Amino acid sequence: MKEANNTTVIALVGKGGVGKTSISALTVRLLADRYPDKRILAIDADPAVGLATALGMEAESTVDDIRREFVASAENGDTGAAIEMLGEAKYRLFDALVERGNVSFLAIGRPESAGCYCKVNAYLKEIIRLIAGSFDYVVIDGEAGIEQINRRVMERVTHLLLVSDASRKGLQVVQTIHAVAKNLVHFEKAGLIVNRMPELSMQDRLSTGDIPLLSCIGDDKAMSMSDMLGSTVYSLEPTTEIYRKVETALVNLGILEGGNPK
Repeated sequence: MKEANNTTVIALVGKGGVGKTSISALTVRLLADRYPDKRILAIDADPAVGLATALGMEAESTVDDIRREFVASAENGDTGAAIEMLGEAKYRLFDALVERGNVSFLAIGRPESAGCYCKVNAYLKEIIRLIAGSFDYVVIDGEAGIEQINRRVMERVTHLLLVSDASRKGLQVVQTIHAVAKNLVHFEKAGLIVNRMPELSMQDRLSTGDIPLLSCIGDDKAMSMSDMLGSTVYSLEPTTEIYRKVETALVNLGILEGGNPK
C-alpha cells in the first residue's frame, strides 16, 4: 500500500456560493486527464453533496451512514454488534467508494449528530487517512471553514486551495480560513483562486493578504450554463475560461506540471 505521506492531498475551502465545488470537480478532472496512470480520490466533505453531481458520480452510502449505524447500535445496548461493525468499518468504507476510470469518490455525508462519539469519529478519520494512502491524489471539497476537514477527514493536507469571489467579504473569509488553518491543519502550500471576477483588469486591486493569488476567473457563461442544466464538468470544453484558469492555478501551486497535456 502507498504510504499516506506520499499522497498529494488538496483541500478546497472558501465562502459558500463562490463556485468551490465546480472548481473541486474540475481539479479532479484535470488530474484524471493529465495523469491517467495515477489514482485519484475525490472526497465530498460538504453536506450539500454537490461534488457528486458535478462529477456525475453518486454514492449509495456515506461515512456518516456508517457512523450513525454504529452509534445507534451502541445506544441500543448492542455492544457486540457495535464492536463488530467498528471492526468492519474499513471494509465498509472501501465498499462505499464509487469508481469510474482512475477516479474514486467518497461522500462524508451530513454533519454527525449529537449522539456521535469522539472515539468513533477519530477511528473513522484514521481509516479515511489509510484509504487516502492508497491513492496518488486526494481532492477534498470542504465546507466553508477548515475545522470540518480537520475534525472529520484528515489533519494533514499538502495543498490548501482557497476559493473566493472578488467581494471584500469573500476575501476576508479566505484570509480567516488561511489563518485558522495554520493552527489546525498541516499543509505545505496554499494559494487563492478568485472566481467570478467582474473585471479581470482589476485583479491588482484585490486584497489577498499573505495568500498567493494563483488565478482569477471571469464570469464564465459556459460554467453557468453547465450548472443550470445540471451537467457534469466533463461537458466543459478545455477552451472554456474556467477550465484554463483552474489549470493555471494548479500549475502555479505545483500540483500540475506546466504546459498542456498531450
